[in-house]
Amino acid sequence: MTSHGPVHSNNSTDKASLTRRVFGTAVGATAATAVVGLSAAPASAAPAENVRERPFRAARGKHSRRPNILFVLGDDLGWADLSSYGSPHIRTPNLDRLGREGVRFTDAYSGSATCSPTRFSLYIGRYPGRTKGGLAEPIADRSVGLEPTHPTLASLLRGAGYATALIGKWHCGYLPDYSPTKSGWDEFFGNFGGALEYYSKLGLDGEYDLYEGDATYKDLRYYTRILTERASEYVERDHDKPWLLNLNFTTPHWPWIAEGDTAESAEIVRRIKAGGLAGLFHADGGSVEKYKQMVEDLDRSVGEVLKALKRSGQEEDTLVFFASDNGGERFSYQWPLSGNKSSLQEGGIRVPAVLRWPARIDPRQVSGLPVFSPDWTATLLELGGARPDPAYPLDGISLAGYLLRDEEPAERDLFWRVRGERALRRGDWKYYRGRSGVDQLFQLAHDQREQANRAEAEPELLAELRASWERTNAGLLPYPTGS
Repeated sequence: MTSHGPVHSNNSTDKASLTRRVFGTAVGATAATAVVGLSAAPASAAPAENVRERPFRAARGKHSRRPNILFVLGDDLGWADLSSYGSPHIRTPNLDRLGREGVRFTDAYSGSATCSPTRFSLYIGRYPGRTKGGLAEPIADRSVGLEPTHPTLASLLRGAGYATALIGKWHCGYLPDYSPTKSGWDEFFGNFGGALEYYSKLGLDGEYDLYEGDATYKDLRYYTRILTERASEYVERDHDKPWLLNLNFTTPHWPWIAEGDTAESAEIVRRIKAGGLAGLFHADGGSVEKYKQMVEDLDRSVGEVLKALKRSGQEEDTLVFFASDNGGERFSYQWPLSGNKSSLQEGGIRVPAVLRWPARIDPRQVSGLPVFSPDWTATLLELGGARPDPAYPLDGISLAGYLLRDEEPAERDLFWRVRGERALRRGDWKYYRGRSGVDQLFQLAHDQREQANRAEAEPELLAELRASWERTNAGLLPYPTGS
């Protein structure tokens, strides 16, 4: 059926310095340097236009109803690809403004280093390795997906009275077994796969991949325009209940095509039809300038949706969150971080993240609190009045107390695992083992580029963090043999 349309001190036992310094004092210290525009750690400092940022504090005496939730993801957008995160050549006024009107997170992380597992971690609030589908990094065939029986952010909020929609990239399984509408979203408009050509909508296997619900939808215009229109229409509806909209752009994921690049589009389509996958990868295409165009178009598109939200009269009571699904690719700007997408180095998992909720969050704030994708699941469930399913305990923690009541989050570790790599962050310290198999230890407050390996200087701490990683890993599903 087809419808038609036009995330310590030198004493390893010093718990106070491992916890409170990052979850409390250090957050203020990092942000305080940003206020004056000076910092010994450039990656945490705000750029010149944000010199009036102040350390995050929860607002007092503000109240509101349950918020609408507009959760926006960019695709393979690097940590420093926004002006407000230090990009020297990309201009993102709308996303920068969104951050100024709320809080900008300097130490936000994705749940994994590639598309599918991060989306699993957000939708279910758990480590991707707790589910069979989450072991695919990323999903590339029809054998696995997000099981419809697993509770999700959408299904739990829907049970609490929310309308739910997902517009854009799904990448958590294919029809007929997997779909947003089988996992708690009332509506779906977008693509099932990990990438598509922006005009033809041809996906990884050369298949047409634009759907409304479970039916293909024909529209050969530039994809980012279509998603922007759809999202704007959704937020401007006359809603009779609070709503959740997951808006998942494919921008700036390859292929490297800006709006108007119809000749390049046609060449990629020719290659896809001739041989499939290699054409869509666009390995011989793109440039820094083309990438800049795509990111700035993403910014304009988010700006259009925000204008629609304002016109609807719902801006005050809508929580808007923007982040990337993982680190950037080859044209991304991520200085001073090392690594990129697919790696558990900082450049592969640290992402830009901004949150605005006018009714409850004061503007012009910055937070250095380490957070990752599953935390937002827990947070949004609490803010929406929904409870997690006890049979599927969350791995994230709710930040509602931090955001609304100045409560200091409990000490915890952030854990990541991908094939061939492992990482764990506790306070300022990060344990990392890459594909060399060598354990490394970095103190991120002084070494965000992960170049000064402190493993020999801090053997007890290294052993402690490694043991913590092993304990968590023991509770996850193993990767299939030979994968």
